[in-house]
Amino acid sequence: MPTLRALECFVAVVEAGSITGAAARLHLSQPALSHQIAVLEHELGSPLLERLPRGIRPTSAGREALRHAEDALEAADRVVRAGRAVSALDEGQLRIGCAGSMTATLLAPLLRAWRRRHPGVRLVLQEQNSADALAMMITNDEIDVAISPRPTRWDGAVDLIASEELVVVFPTGDPLGSTPGPIPISALHGYPLIQYAGPYGLASWLDGLLTEHQVVPETVIRTRQITSAPALAAAGLGAAVVPVSSVPAGFAGTVHRLDPPQARDVVALTTGRADVLVAQFVTNAKATGLRIPAAVVRQLDAVRA
Repeated sequence: MPTLRALECFVAVVEAGSITGAAARLHLSQPALSHQIAVLEHELGSPLLERLPRGIRPTSAGREALRHAEDALEAADRVVRAGRAVSALDEGQLRIGCAGSMTATLLAPLLRAWRRRHPGVRLVLQEQNSADALAMMITNDEIDVAISPRPTRWDGAVDLIASEELVVVFPTGDPLGSTPGPIPISALHGYPLIQYAGPYGLASWLDGLLTEHQVVPETVIRTRQITSAPALAAAGLGAAVVPVSSVPAGFAGTVHRLDPPQARDVVALTTGRADVLVAQFVTNAKATGLRIPAAVVRQLDAVRA
C-alpha cells in the first residue's frame, strides 16, 4: 500500500517539474525523495515519471495515478482538519444521555451555554428514567456521556456533578405539610403518598428508605415520571418525596426537608477514554451544577424550624 509520504513526493515532483525543486519544497534530500518515488513505482508496477533533458513529466500511468494521488492527499488533509476542529471544540458530534428529571434543571442551561460556545458541535440527546439504562447505553456505544444518579453497577469513569437533596412536598392546606420544620420520615407511616413505578431508580431507593424506617404509607398512585410527582401532590392526591430539582418554581404547595436529611449524587458517566468533547462537557457540567429555583429555596427556608 503506497504511503501518503510517497504520494506527496510524487505529486510534488510533477508540480515542480524536477527532483531538485520537489526536494527543496519538501525539505528532503534528493536521494531520499528519489527513493520514495522508486518505492511507489515498484508498488504500482509501472514507471510514473519520464526523465527528460530539462525536467520530468508523468508517464501515461503517472498521469492516471496523479489524479488519485491528489485526491488521497486532499482526503488526508480533510482528516487532519476534522481532527483538529474536534480538538478545538469547533466540530464533531456529542451524544448525551440524561435522566429525564434532570433535563430541565441541569441539562438545559448547560446545553444553552455549550451551544453559544461551540455552535459547530452537533448535540444528540436521549432521555431515560433509569440510571442503569443510561449506563447500558454507554456500554453499547449509543451515547458518549450520561448525566444521572449513580447506577447500581458501573465500571467506567464517574464524575460527581452535585449532591442533590431529596425533599417531601404537600398540597396547600395539608395538615402534615402545614407544620414547620423538617418532616420525620416516620410521619409518613399510613400517610397518602405518591410513589414511583418500576423496580429501579428512585422507586427502589424510596422503597428501601421506607422499609429501613419501617414506614408503610398509603400508596395513592405510582408514576414513572419524577417531574409529575410534584404536580400530582399539588393537585391534592397526597405527599411526594422528590429530588429538589424537580420541584417547579411555581409549585402550589409546601416543600419540606426530610428528617433525617436525604440526598443523592448526580454524576456524569463516561467510558473514561480520552475524548476532548466528552472531557469538556463533563468539566462544564461540574461548573454548572444543579440550579434550584430561588422560589423553592425560599420555601425550604420558610419552613425551617
